[in-house]
Amino acid sequence: MTGDNKNKSFAKKIIKALLSIVLIFVIVVAAGIGVLTVFEYRPEDKEDIELTGTADKTLSAGDSFTVLTWNTGYGALSDDSDFFMDGGTMVYTADKDRVQENLEQMAVEIESIDPDIVFLQEVDKVADRSYKIDEVSFFQESNNDKVSSYALNMDAIFIPYPIPPIGRVKVGIQTLSAYEVSSSTRLSLPVPFKWPVSTCNFKKCLNVSRIPVAGTDKELVLVNLHLEAYDSGEGKIAQTNMLRQVLQAEVDAGNYVIAGGDFNQVFSNTDTSAYPVYDGLWQPGSIDVEEFGDDFTFITDSSVPTCRSLDKVYLGADKDSFQYYIIDGFIVSGNIAIDSCKTQDLGFVCSDHNPVVLEVTLK
Repeated sequence: MTGDNKNKSFAKKIIKALLSIVLIFVIVVAAGIGVLTVFEYRPEDKEDIELTGTADKTLSAGDSFTVLTWNTGYGALSDDSDFFMDGGTMVYTADKDRVQENLEQMAVEIESIDPDIVFLQEVDKVADRSYKIDEVSFFQESNNDKVSSYALNMDAIFIPYPIPPIGRVKVGIQTLSAYEVSSSTRLSLPVPFKWPVSTCNFKKCLNVSRIPVAGTDKELVLVNLHLEAYDSGEGKIAQTNMLRQVLQAEVDAGNYVIAGGDFNQVFSNTDTSAYPVYDGLWQPGSIDVEEFGDDFTFITDSSVPTCRSLDKVYLGADKDSFQYYIIDGFIVSGNIAIDSCKTQDLGFVCSDHNPVVLEVTLK
């Protein structure tokens, strides 16, 4: 065989080997997408939520009470963490001991505030990123005088990106109430993600809990939420529109309504001038509060940021040039008097969010 023929034969073998590698890769990817599609979380539009635990308090017109909302960052987004989705480098952002420590610090803070109602977001039921710690049970046990309802925002058997991959994630929003809850419902929000991205992405929802108001036919309707963050914008808009419709229907029915959580948006009536916007970093959307009409008040406390960017570690950073946000707060119906609203400045030690505490009185 001549030298040219040998070279041609070798080149063919290389091409065949490369094609085989490409074919194997395509088969593996297709099989992976197939598995994710088969096991994709597909919740109904409306589902009943199981209530666990017990609560002894009853609610009456004229009563005052406290509501706390806190995005827990699944116990792993503490002050020594950044996150790749916000421009950082970390995927697994804490070891197991630090996750447990963060959860315990949050439990101590909640106990010290002693709210009647607690809205928690990013609470893992089982996830690799939080070392499969059952955070739902943890918060239920640390608030054993309250009834708990938990609604899933994601149930992905495996998230295959980045490197190392995120892996298993089952996460949702948890409402804890010291008042008796008659029922709790998961309402699916519009999903902005298309197949195959949808197979391992969020399926956001509203956790709607109902508390009877003694001596009346009215209810206090609690709506815990965590709206979309990493969409192109249409998702947040569609989810906000549905939220408005749900809240308006409850007000039209004569009920008291409080919605709270992580909106991933800024209320248009909130002064954010103390927190400059830095180019290249994640930025929230905006909610025009006037679109909700006169039946609701949007309230938060902008004297302290409710959230910080995860593009870099907070511990030891220049705090004056950090990216902060005001994206956590409440929507309150007009038949409820707002007594105060305050963000607790915890320095983002155990979560990338600070808790916001609302004090109100039923009219």
